[in-house]
Amino acid sequence: MTSHQALPTIESTISATTSATPSVANEATAAVKWTIAASSFAFVVVQLDVTIVNVALPQIGADLGAQVSALQWVVDAYTLGFAVFLLSAGALGDKFGSKRLFLAGFLLFALTSLACGLAPTAGFLNIARALQGIGAALLVPSSLAILNRACAHDKKLLAKAIGLWTAAGGVSIAAGPVIGGLLLAVAGWRSIFLVNLPICALGFLLTWRVVPAVAASTHARSFDPFGQLLAIIALTGLVGAVIEFHPLGLQHPLVIAGFGIALVAGAAFIMVERKVPHPMLPLNFFHQTSFTAAVLFGVLVNFSYYGVIFVISFYLQKVQNYSVLQAGLAFLPLTGTFIFSNLVSGWLIGKAGIRLPMVLGGLIGAAGYGLLGSIGIAEHASFMHMLPGFILIPAGMGLAVPAMTTSILSGVEKSRAGTASAVLNTARQVGGAVGVAVFGALVSDGVAGDMSSGVRIALATATVLLLMAAGLGYLVKPKAVAS
Repeated sequence: MTSHQALPTIESTISATTSATPSVANEATAAVKWTIAASSFAFVVVQLDVTIVNVALPQIGADLGAQVSALQWVVDAYTLGFAVFLLSAGALGDKFGSKRLFLAGFLLFALTSLACGLAPTAGFLNIARALQGIGAALLVPSSLAILNRACAHDKKLLAKAIGLWTAAGGVSIAAGPVIGGLLLAVAGWRSIFLVNLPICALGFLLTWRVVPAVAASTHARSFDPFGQLLAIIALTGLVGAVIEFHPLGLQHPLVIAGFGIALVAGAAFIMVERKVPHPMLPLNFFHQTSFTAAVLFGVLVNFSYYGVIFVISFYLQKVQNYSVLQAGLAFLPLTGTFIFSNLVSGWLIGKAGIRLPMVLGGLIGAAGYGLLGSIGIAEHASFMHMLPGFILIPAGMGLAVPAMTTSILSGVEKSRAGTASAVLNTARQVGGAVGVAVFGALVSDGVAGDMSSGVRIALATATVLLLMAAGLGYLVKPKAVAS
């Protein structure tokens, strides 16, 4: 069997809908599996770099002579580059083709990972990390657009594919600290960036082989340069201000300037997008109740989850006196449950549609936050008191997130899938950054008792926000994936 026969393309997947021949159906199934694998490589490498770096910061600081403020930007520069360029990446993918942008993302991510691994100074490393975040931004919306096109003939299959894609990211998040610790012990901090190179190479080659090129969208002929520029300026101001809000304070001139730039550029962006014939972000997306509800759902989920994880990490180490390793291991039930519920979500969407997993997931997540705040953070509480919350929170999120993503992709035409998924992921990134800043302020520099009180306030807030998310889930069309 030739390599072409071994790795059938998506065209054979589509042809399966018009042929009853078993061999063709088998090739179609194989094509979708290989496409899911190629797309998942992207999410794996993007999510891996969210967590693997944290464990290496002390060693990086010692080797490069970096202060704490510079080390913070090793993490934040990646977040900034990722969040700021997501929206532009989605529009560019729709214009030039998702495969081209996906391959470019792998190439940029690999080159910048190499630059990070060879960085001579902290400043050089932070610049490389920002560019690495841009590479991640090129990968995520285009990977979802590729999945959407591969499974366009079967919306139930799309839901299952997104569940697997999300679960792959969950695996890499869980594995990040473990892999990072092993690499640090064996090969030093530079290896945590160099490990991305073989992953990117495999993802690039698999994508090149199994994903067909698709003609550029007729809706994206105009580049909309002013829209692109204003979106980047607005998001840079917003995300930068949110990142610096916690260390500098709300009244610092840089934070005020960041929010001011975001407000002015954001308003100008909306005005431009209303007038140009081919906007990078079609505002009519938000005329659809399901689309708007799903985006807001994503904001609330990320705000709550990333904010809570941030403050719980401090609580475990400062109040419960966990070591860094013990704190990392404490989160394993949370991550493991998330992976399992992602896979269940795809099955449930196929049976009951999108609305039920989103509503049920929001309610289960709210129950988890409520239990964690009332039982897990109580005086003399042990890890076993926290465990029910650590199980219910990811169980709810894992059910809801694939349904939310499927709702976004199935609610727009295929040619705009990259832009639609970029809107969702940009909103989620901003929501997560704001959650960390707001909830982080509740535990900042607090003694043990004050910190516990701040964590309980954060968890009570998260409970309310997830109940609101469940209400938003009810607004989504329930049968959006019916075959």
